[in-house]
Amino acid sequence: MPTVLDTYIKNRYRVQPNHANNNETLHGGNLMKWLDEIGAMSAMRFAGETCVTARVNELDFERPIGIGDTAMVEAFVYDAGRRSVHVGLRAWREEPRTGETERTTESSFTFVAIDESGSPVPVPELTVDSERGRELRDRMLEADADADSDD
Repeated sequence: MPTVLDTYIKNRYRVQPNHANNNETLHGGNLMKWLDEIGAMSAMRFAGETCVTARVNELDFERPIGIGDTAMVEAFVYDAGRRSVHVGLRAWREEPRTGETERTTESSFTFVAIDESGSPVPVPELTVDSERGRELRDRMLEADADADSDD
């Protein structure tokens, strides 16, 4: 059974002018695309199947990422249902010359595993076998609980 850390992926994207909005900061739609791509990779690594986006949970843009900065995106599976995969996502602004980082975004996406015909298929159980994996999972489950209590 896959573990939380088996699904952990971190990637970086250099923010170029064609990624920017009128304020010369990363367009939110570009960041959402990058979150979705890395999230899907994490979900597929977990499920061993193609995974498609079923839901974008609360997504807040806390601070901008400027042209010339690096957008650093992290994804990991923190929970799973019968056919669904819940992926925790965070993004940071990284200053490429110094490595200084500042968190900009946190969210979770739900993916569904599908077969070649597009029909949903079962996913394995998630294993948490390390302290780091437990910390990542617990942080996202706590965020889910907080979001549910706000409804």
